[in-house]
Amino acid sequence: MESLALFFIGARGSLMIKHMVMWKLKDFAEGADRARNAKRIKIELEALKNIIPQIWHIEVGINIIKDPSAYDVVLNSVFKSESDFASHENHPDHRAAAGFVSKVIDQRVVVDYETD
Repeated sequence: MESLALFFIGARGSLMIKHMVMWKLKDFAEGADRARNAKRIKIELEALKNIIPQIWHIEVGINIIKDPSAYDVVLNSVFKSESDFASHENHPDHRAAAGFVSKVIDQRVVVDYETD
């Protein structure tokens, strides 16, 4: 278990920040249906890994279970520090992607935490 814990330890020995978000999408928004907007969200957010150096890990999943209580898209991202997380939040490419997401969602839940 120690080796798993070390995986999440940042470069200076500090705990890393995990940022997890889930969205329920509108049936139709920005000229596209839910499935198409989910794919666009995945592509745009995962592309940020190659643009924003502060993103240590990013993964976007599209829900495959059709259940009214399920969310449509999930984001799982990891940052080496709180300052890296804050820096990515203010990056213009992140703001552009977040702007699109805000136009196509009905609901959003988020949790940010330090790994232990």
